[in-house]
Amino acid sequence: MKFDPTLILIAVALAVFVFFQFRSSRKRAKETAARQAAIGVGVEIMTNYGLYGTILSIDEDTNVALIETTPGTVLKIHRQTILKVADYAQPEETDTEAVVEEEPAEIQLNEDNAIVAGEPEFGERVEPEAKKPVRKPKTEPGE
Repeated sequence: MKFDPTLILIAVALAVFVFFQFRSSRKRAKETAARQAAIGVGVEIMTNYGLYGTILSIDEDTNVALIETTPGTVLKIHRQTILKVADYAQPEETDTEAVVEEEPAEIQLNEDNAIVAGEPEFGERVEPEAKKPVRKPKTEPGE
């Protein structure tokens, strides 16, 4: 049997592919475990389909979670549809007295770039005016 370097190259490429597959699956499993550990009663969550709510209870045996989306509205969802803990961006508090609204300055039109009335704007479709057909005057038969 002869030594074939392409066979070794294919085997190395396959080994690298399998290594990266196992590595990514372990990384995903760790992320999922960390996400599931952060989920508990009273935590605001977001589901896979974009629904926000607060967890009221979680049943580990049936994988069912009860979430409250609005006051008085309780939904029963599967636990695996919980995507993540909701992280709302907190707006920075500003001193309302320090913010002073100024009157807007008078808008001045730049004459070089002004759009002339009657001309179409960029991208606007302009239909040419349809020409009316010219009718020939009716003639009496026999004329």
